[in-house]
Amino acid sequence: MSQTLSVIHIFSKVLMLYAFAFLLPLGISLALGDGAHLAYDEAILATFFSGLFLWLVSRRGKKELQTRDGFLLVVVIWTVLPVFSTIPLLVYMPALSFTYAYFEAVSGLTATGATVLSGLDGLPASINIWRTLMHWIGGMGVIVLVVAVLPMLGVGGRQLFKAETPTPMKDSKLTPRMAETAKGLWLVYALFTVICMLSLWAGGMNWIDAMVHGFSVMALGGMSSHDASMAYFDSPLLESIVMLFALIAGISFSTHFMAFRMRSLLTYRHDTEIRWYFSVLGISILGLTLFLLYKDFYLEFPEALRHAAFNTISVATTLGFSTTDYNVWPYFAPLWMLFLSSFIASSGSTGGGIKMLRATLLYKQVYRELIKLVHPRAEIHTKLGRQAVPNKIIYAVLAFLFISVASIVVLSFVLSASGLDVFTAFTAVVAMVNNTGPGLGQVGPAGTYAVLNDFQTWVCSFAMLLGRLEFFTLLVVFTPVFWRK
Repeated sequence: MSQTLSVIHIFSKVLMLYAFAFLLPLGISLALGDGAHLAYDEAILATFFSGLFLWLVSRRGKKELQTRDGFLLVVVIWTVLPVFSTIPLLVYMPALSFTYAYFEAVSGLTATGATVLSGLDGLPASINIWRTLMHWIGGMGVIVLVVAVLPMLGVGGRQLFKAETPTPMKDSKLTPRMAETAKGLWLVYALFTVICMLSLWAGGMNWIDAMVHGFSVMALGGMSSHDASMAYFDSPLLESIVMLFALIAGISFSTHFMAFRMRSLLTYRHDTEIRWYFSVLGISILGLTLFLLYKDFYLEFPEALRHAAFNTISVATTLGFSTTDYNVWPYFAPLWMLFLSSFIASSGSTGGGIKMLRATLLYKQVYRELIKLVHPRAEIHTKLGRQAVPNKIIYAVLAFLFISVASIVVLSFVLSASGLDVFTAFTAVVAMVNNTGPGLGQVGPAGTYAVLNDFQTWVCSFAMLLGRLEFFTLLVVFTPVFWRK
């Protein structure tokens, strides 16, 4: 009981801090007079005083977090914060159901970018900014942000950081203290976001669109202020800017942090994921360009390259923007892009999927097994760069792959059993688990997830959380051993 109170006590502080996130859209709403300011007033009051109430009832439960408590707190934060994030949407759009509002909020905070809303062009600017601000907060991870400020609140953050961050970052401290690490990551993240926004503004967007899309791109989220996504602008320059920053966001922010700290680009050469990252993307873009030309879908190479490059980078990095309805392309092309979203993004980036580092290890492990078939007595080690990878890491990656594939299969069957066609069900689950956004079929880039019924929507919300928390963090709280003393 005391440990539960400790988790509630820390969560109460997180909730009170989260109330301040509504101040940005509130300020913009008041400045523009877009009529949505009351929605943020209610959100601030409800969120802050809920946090204050929880703090009062749990103030005697303050204890140092154990690893198990860290996992529980992460799950509580990621499942409960979306509830409060729905308030502006529900107040401004009273016809919107809580199910759809929660889906929209989970999609925002997990940086998935799937939406049930249409008529985005007619929404108040502050509502669209709030949708993508959720991306930005969740993109790097709410927990990393909390770790940066928890020391000021008298709470250590190591267990939180370990529970939330991707596996390759868990055991490598970039700075001696967790708070310094979190602050450093957020500083780099914020700097790139500002540069991205300024670049989009200089490229022709108005400042509202530049802010909305800047938040979305750096978080690899994918929500836009226009129903047509990036096709609304029809600008090769803006598409190039988005591609550039999507590629940056798909690289580990720990690598960016070290490059800034050491003031050297050589840091990127030592990142084992980057070579695979750009090689696979480059080959895929060229291959899909030639494939679309071969199928006569586009008649000119520049046009085919433009759409193949943007949409491949966007889907593969799990950004989720589109310049065309690639749902009508020959099926191989969008399926390949969706497959890339399963692993292209680097560990420690804002992208989803199993991450390139795990994919690389899996490939090298398969190659090692093939060699051992020919030379069964040979001592062969799986290496990343020049460093041998311990077998326990390989086993963990294999377990991660299994739970990833199993989750996709089971959830696809669940959606299919609920009445959704198999193709839409499968691609929707892949898009949700990988936090990509648009799937194919009925939930393609030209449509929304409003075609789903309430049950299907809750399944997809669960899938987004499952993927964002990298499966084990969420699933571990459902095991009996987790609750045993």
